[in-house]
Amino acid sequence: MSNEINASIVLAGVGGQGTLIAGKLLGILAMNLGLDVKVSEVHGMSQRGGSVVTYVKIAPEVHSPIIEDGMADFVLSFEEVESVRWGKLLKKGGTMIVNTQQIKSLPVLMGQMKYPEGIIESLKDAAGDNAKIVPIDATGLSLETGTTKATNIVMLGALSNYFGADEAEWKKAIEEAFESKPKTIPGNLSAFEKGRMAGQA
Repeated sequence: MSNEINASIVLAGVGGQGTLIAGKLLGILAMNLGLDVKVSEVHGMSQRGGSVVTYVKIAPEVHSPIIEDGMADFVLSFEEVESVRWGKLLKKGGTMIVNTQQIKSLPVLMGQMKYPEGIIESLKDAAGDNAKIVPIDATGLSLETGTTKATNIVMLGALSNYFGADEAEWKKAIEEAFESKPKTIPGNLSAFEKGRMAGQA
């Protein structure tokens, strides 16, 4: 039941991956369900390539958008390193969905640093039975729709498996979020469905 939803969600990525739009879409979903919602971009800068983190809290009544360490029900990491950076926010029993895309920073590209290896395996080892780690190739699945710009919607599709809202409500929220760009709606709905299937773990 929607009135029983009480979720703290962290969207962590880099500029250009659509974390802010994903936060907006979650806000639309919550309002359609008659719930209170607070959305806050709390870290980073939204220019392309900069780290961006958005907090979303959904419940019958929300007093603050801030999510403290160990309090997030869900962490959606839009890039592998971001999962390491913000994994501390995930609560015991929480779910982390990780896009397996690797975006190499300038120091890595210049050979000054190495991109960490085995991130997904390390996350699973660290989580053990205390949390669920769900890796998906969200960027690759988005590309199957004809664009990489739907990575965020693929991620939300994966989240929909663990979040107490009907699939129809999610699709309604997507249609509303992109109503000013109606030509993008079919592709985003397809991206959502691909993410929903990939996130069933």
